[in-house]
Amino acid sequence: MFKNIDDHNQQFWILHTLGWIGFAVVHYLGSLVHEMRDAYLMVVALDAYVGWLLTIPLRYIYQRTWSWHPVKMVLTVLLLATLVAVLWTIVKNYSYWEIYRHGFQPKNLSWLQQYLRQTPVSFYVILSWSGMYFGIKYYQTLQREKQKLLTATNRAHEAQLKMLRYQLNPHFLFNTLNAISTLVLTNENNTAEKMVTRLSDFLRYSLYKDPIKKVPLQQEISAARLYLEIEKVRFSERLKVHFEISEDASQALVPSLILQPLIENAIKYAVATQIDGGHIAISAKKFGHDLLLEVADNGPGVPLDDGLPKSEHSGVGLVNTRERLAALYDNNFSLVLTHNDPQGLKVNIRLPYELEATE
Repeated sequence: MFKNIDDHNQQFWILHTLGWIGFAVVHYLGSLVHEMRDAYLMVVALDAYVGWLLTIPLRYIYQRTWSWHPVKMVLTVLLLATLVAVLWTIVKNYSYWEIYRHGFQPKNLSWLQQYLRQTPVSFYVILSWSGMYFGIKYYQTLQREKQKLLTATNRAHEAQLKMLRYQLNPHFLFNTLNAISTLVLTNENNTAEKMVTRLSDFLRYSLYKDPIKKVPLQQEISAARLYLEIEKVRFSERLKVHFEISEDASQALVPSLILQPLIENAIKYAVATQIDGGHIAISAKKFGHDLLLEVADNGPGVPLDDGLPKSEHSGVGLVNTRERLAALYDNNFSLVLTHNDPQGLKVNIRLPYELEATE
């Protein structure tokens, strides 16, 4: 019934109120087995209302304990449930003896005995409320993760289609095939054969890598080398490339083809537009719990505004990359553009450092 209520705060108040109303109804119906005066309805309503009030602060405290160690969280829940149960028992006894019994209290029970007898029942009710709260919150968390995974799947497939437009760009294929044809005409058959093999390997990697799955960075670097070696035939000495990949970074998991649009941008705007060509530097290193990736060039650069290109055409591939990262990592990533020194553009990506699970 709550699947259309997206506001979790609204869900809490509805379930919280319905739960205590249900408690009052069950408690009152159970009392009908015995002969009870009509005033007992007021007592039950007051008990449920006080329980409704006392458990509200627990919600905000439990929100803080959600990420705690399980043992610490359980001990905190038990302690808070005991404290609230004692307070609730005090109010219930007051309303029972002052409202329902009109001040009469059984002579055979002391004040302490009354509380010792009733507090465990209150404790079990508050503990049940706590258990339902954590159970519902855990269910909501699972639903959010399921929704995020579904969104990531859809976004990644959309991003794959967009990236294939770049990877299978007709100009790229035309230029590559033209370079191979030129090599054949000049009897450089060995070089032409190598280029065909590289093109085949690169296209195979581009087409068959699942964009949902993450791959070791070293595979991405191998694919980048294939692409750049193909482009080197086109640009010859005008294209210079430098890799600086640390050993621990090479084993880190990254989204497949995450570097490809950035390298294509560098080729398009930094190398192809300059008579003397350009230089592309690709680096990766581990920093704490993060993986830092960087693609830099010495091209003319672009005007930036808070780490984003002002001109829309210069951001080709960046939107796709950002969408994929947001779908896979939520807010736990960054993609920032900065000016290179002395000229050019840097694209910096920060991702969580992850390794492939070993059995």
